[in-house]
Order: sequence, then C-alpha cells, then structure tokens
Amino acid sequence: MKSAYLLVSHGSRDPRPEVAMQQLAELLSQTFGNIKPPVGIAALELQPQPLHQQIIKFAHSALVEGVGCLEVVPLFLLPGVHVMQDIPDEIALAQQALGKDIIIRVRPYLGTHPGLVQLLSQEMAAMSAEGTILLAHGSRRLDSLKPIETLAAKLGAVTAYWAVAPNLESRIQEFLTVGKREVAILPYFLFTGGITDAIAQSIEKLKLQFPTVTFQLAEPLGASAELAEMIGDLIDTSLTPP
Repeated sequence: MKSAYLLVSHGSRDPRPEVAMQQLAELLSQTFGNIKPPVGIAALELQPQPLHQQIIKFAHSALVEGVGCLEVVPLFLLPGVHVMQDIPDEIALAQQALGKDIIIRVRPYLGTHPGLVQLLSQEMAAMSAEGTILLAHGSRRLDSLKPIETLAAKLGAVTAYWAVAPNLESRIQEFLTVGKREVAILPYFLFTGGITDAIAQSIEKLKLQFPTVTFQLAEPLGASAELAEMIGDLIDTSLTPP
C-alpha cells in the first residue's frame, strides 16, 4: 500500500521552526531515492487550522497520488500530553472525517529513537568540558522527566530544566562545589526558536555571575540528514514501535 508521511511538530509563533520543518521534510524525501512519496508538515498549535483539519487537507492531496495510508510522525522529544492524548485525538477526528478512503497510522514519537544518544554524544565530543548539562524544557509532570534523566545518564551528563527545578544556575553552583569550571550545555530542543534564544541570553548573564566558569553552548538538534534518517527508521513499518 502506497504511503504518505506527515511530520507533526508543536508549532511556534517564531517562523524559524517551520522553516526547519520544511527542510527536514525535504531531507526525509531525499532518503527515499527515486521513489518520492508525499511528505508534508503540520503543527499541533498556533496554526490557522486545528491539526485534524491539516491532516484532512494533506490526506486529500495524497489521495490524488494514489496513497492508501498516511503515516503521522510526532516530532516530539518527550511523551507528554501532546503525544499521548492531543495528537491521537486529532488523528481520530481526521480518520472519522476521511472514512475508509485512507488509513491513518501514528508512528513512535521522535524521542523514542535510540540514535539520539549518539547524536548528542557527537555534540559532546566537539566540546571540551569538565561537566555537561542536558537542558530540556521540563514539566511539572514528574513522569515525563524520566526519559530526560535516563538520556542524561547515558551521556554522562546532568539534567537542568528551563521551566522547573533544577535550573542552570543551581547546576553551575554544584559544578563549582566539586571544582568543575568548564561547562558544556546541550539544549534538548528540536530547533532554534524563542526558547533557545532566551537560553543563550541567560547564559550571558551566568557568565557575569560566574566569571571563573567557561561556558560552551551547543546548537539544538536542527534539521539534518541524521535526523531525517531517524525519522525514516520510525516510519519503517518493519520496525516494532517501542
């Protein structure tokens, strides 16, 4: 059965994540070689249309090309309410409207891919530091932080969060206590945007607060061939979803 692929992100008022999503969709399309299935993008929030209507619109265009299955890939790093509830609910609404014309399947979310450890390890290897902080957005739902803690442990890093404790400042103070003054920060975010800009600004303030500490800030994951290959793994129907 011929398939089409829809990459779903959170959505942002900042235009840069959407541009990166378009680049990522093109990179994914290139992984198929001469066979070019329809590949599109959609966002859960901050769009003129709700997600289910975006799915329906894309499905209609895919049907014209003889597609019988639409694979939805959530480009989210954590299994929060968006992944576990919001996206499945929107897919159900779209499937109800489309009927039997096309089958919609949701693939595992991006954060389940084990290759993220290697990708972040490469970032770490490019920086020389005595301590590394994996910085994520964070959530008040403690269960959603467990994957971040697990990932940090695999990297030999500690976690910090933008929205909840522990924050960057407290982690820097902990490093200073044990004599670590060269710090690498890995932002666990997909694309450059408003939050990553705010993180960069906060680090400039931390440099003034901790003048003896050397800070190195990595880029977010970004649209890359490596990330496109991971998405290709997630949509490979021969793989068993985690």
